[in-house]
Amino acid sequence: MDLGISGKTALVLGGGGGLGGAIAQALAAEGAGVAVADISPQAAERTVEAVAGLGGKAVSLEWDLGDLDAIDRHVTTVEGVLGPVDILVNNTGGPPPSPVGGQDPEIWLQHFRSMVMSVIAITDRVAPLMRSRGWGRIVTSASSGVIAPIPDLGLSNALRGSLLGWSKTLAREVAADGVTCNVVVPGRIGTQRTKFLDRAKAEREWRSVEEISAESVASIPVGRYGEPREYAAAVAFLASSQASYITGSVIRVDGGLIASL
Repeated sequence: MDLGISGKTALVLGGGGGLGGAIAQALAAEGAGVAVADISPQAAERTVEAVAGLGGKAVSLEWDLGDLDAIDRHVTTVEGVLGPVDILVNNTGGPPPSPVGGQDPEIWLQHFRSMVMSVIAITDRVAPLMRSRGWGRIVTSASSGVIAPIPDLGLSNALRGSLLGWSKTLAREVAADGVTCNVVVPGRIGTQRTKFLDRAKAEREWRSVEEISAESVASIPVGRYGEPREYAAAVAFLASSQASYITGSVIRVDGGLIASL
């Protein structure tokens, strides 16, 4: 299937990580020019090199999402090099494991700024041009914790959950202008973040990482962790011309993990 995004410009936040890197490669493989934003310039460059290896075009941006004052400068750079942003993939890092109660307000504010306010502000920067051109895709990566809260990930559950209401509301506001907004929810995908969370749980419970991982795999109907490329394929489809009638949705890519309807 031709996704119809050849020549489009995509901005992938967190593009140096496991999910973000896979998403950038999937979009580039379909002919999109990709701006890879990450707080680590080395990680962003690794993704750019991977895209180049596929014959695609990508540029890297060292971007701290917590710095809201830098948004216009970074987006202007992308527009100058690749053109106006057609596809925005909102993919941010997650906070450390923690209970939801008793957190310092400054911790809440710090992560709200980098995980929520950054997504809203960057979208507000690029969405008007999408609407004026009559085409745009806004895909926000969340967590299975927005559907079934994950124990000891209190900050993540609460903050990422707020993005669902934002995305659904925005979807209705921009739909008539050819812009779609969707949320993608990963289950247990085999990334460094997942390995970190498995180690953290093992330390909390005085068990081995192998035991924690085996227990987690046993809870997934397909019997394994997902691969980043599988998650990226779903994001790439939502970013495509073919997905023009899908908006305001929450799409699970979880191997059947989440038991709720």
